[in-house]
Amino acid sequence: MIYETQMKTNPKMIVGLKGIIPGGVSAKDFSAVTKMSKDESKSILDEFTKNQIGTKQDDFYYFEEGDKLKIAISLLEKGLPIDEISVALDWKDFEGLTAEILSSKNFAVLKNMILTKPRMEIDVVGIRLGVAMLIDCKHWKRYSMSSLSSVVKKQIERTKQYVAKTEGAIAVPVIVTLYQDKVNFIENVPIVPIFQFSSFVDEFYGNIDQMKTIEKD
Repeated sequence: MIYETQMKTNPKMIVGLKGIIPGGVSAKDFSAVTKMSKDESKSILDEFTKNQIGTKQDDFYYFEEGDKLKIAISLLEKGLPIDEISVALDWKDFEGLTAEILSSKNFAVLKNMILTKPRMEIDVVGIRLGVAMLIDCKHWKRYSMSSLSSVVKKQIERTKQYVAKTEGAIAVPVIVTLYQDKVNFIENVPIVPIFQFSSFVDEFYGNIDQMKTIEKD
């Protein structure tokens, strides 16, 4: 998967997440944002780039949208505190990685698609082989089954609206979460943890008959 790393982690990397922004940052700038020493900052930045998260050129480290979430997932997998990590993330980081995974697998991707009458927003749309995957990204909170059921119902409704307004569309509603343990289904809608999303996409077409598929009658 594109976000798996062998990164050596330390708790200060959680603070370091605040310094990961798209574009170039020097160790000095990173140090100013994170309140770490320049040596600590350089050590952490070098560990990121050594694991193919960001690149180094001269004295600058360059990061892309989605890199912050790749680091966060690595820290989660190493057992560092969820609550502390989640504070450093926002919905853009989460949607960015979801979209990046789809793009890497040759999907056409749209983010923050707006439907009108009624107004609805779809976080990420991935289209390939004539099928659209309509994704609602739920980051950082732990969800109960009842609240997930409500999220699923809303995503089914968005998917129906998308199909009604898109000529020839076939679409599958999907929920992607940060902290679920495994892929679950509610009303045949998959609830996919982000760390399993890459393999879920790989197997999507082979398993599509088990998922809720919406198309025009």
